[in-house]
Amino acid sequence: MGANAAVAAADDALVREYLESLRHQRRLTAGTLASYRKALDLLLSLSGGARLISLEPAQVRRHIAQLHARGLSGRTLAKTLSAWRGLYRWLARHRDLRLNPVQGVRAPRSPRPLPKALSVEQAQRLLGADPGELAVRLRDQAMFELMYSSGLRLAELVSLDAGDGALDLRESQVTVTGKGGKTRTVPVGAMARTALQRWLAARARMARPQEAALFVGARGRRISPSLVNLRLKALARSQGLDVAIHPHMLRHSFATHLLQSSQDLRAVQEMLGHSSISSTQVYTHLDFQALAKVYDAAHPRARKK
Repeated sequence: MGANAAVAAADDALVREYLESLRHQRRLTAGTLASYRKALDLLLSLSGGARLISLEPAQVRRHIAQLHARGLSGRTLAKTLSAWRGLYRWLARHRDLRLNPVQGVRAPRSPRPLPKALSVEQAQRLLGADPGELAVRLRDQAMFELMYSSGLRLAELVSLDAGDGALDLRESQVTVTGKGGKTRTVPVGAMARTALQRWLAARARMARPQEAALFVGARGRRISPSLVNLRLKALARSQGLDVAIHPHMLRHSFATHLLQSSQDLRAVQEMLGHSSISSTQVYTHLDFQALAKVYDAAHPRARKK
């Protein structure tokens, strides 16, 4: 066996021992272990005969640069480095490791993807269908009008209850609890208010007698997030919208359209429930129009006809 082959065999044995320790001590799933193995195989292949315990930080940086040049994203490289760090922490405890070569090495940052939003025309087309008198369609219209009107997350929507005061149609507002247990109150536009009133009048036809949920499924229980997603896709198809739509796109559309009209970044941050304004700033890539700054005047479906 040649020197390089011997080094490769020894390092592969180290990796297998490390992964076995993870399997026993942390009880990681087979899929997670396979991801670790894939990341560590990259390290082995890039090292090219150099022992893992003798690598220098400059070599690891060069490995990351090579992988980045191959097209791996910053997010993928960050996960890869995380797997490498775990191995070297283990080596520091169980082998004579002089230097942790991954310490201080960071993955290149990937550009933050811009949120995908409907155009105002697409939103109007999606929500402009007459639901008729079927309770299930009245429910769908109320859900999607509310998400677009108030920028709700899907989890916030499905967690709403009918009689706890969170939805106040007299004051045209809804109070939800978002990420981190943070509560916020946001306006409900005129179109959403009308849709909600129609749904509340029909809700008893679908909901079980003691069900607290505002929105329910076919069995009369709280609607599931997956069903909301399916119903939105079905509505988009029925309206002839050729877009890969999902519930969060309504939240993106809410933020984008409101910012286009009002230019009030802080107000939109508060309505979205973002703890940092940097999360809201991703919506500022569009050209702003100098329209009204208040909600009723700014939001495409907040204005009365």
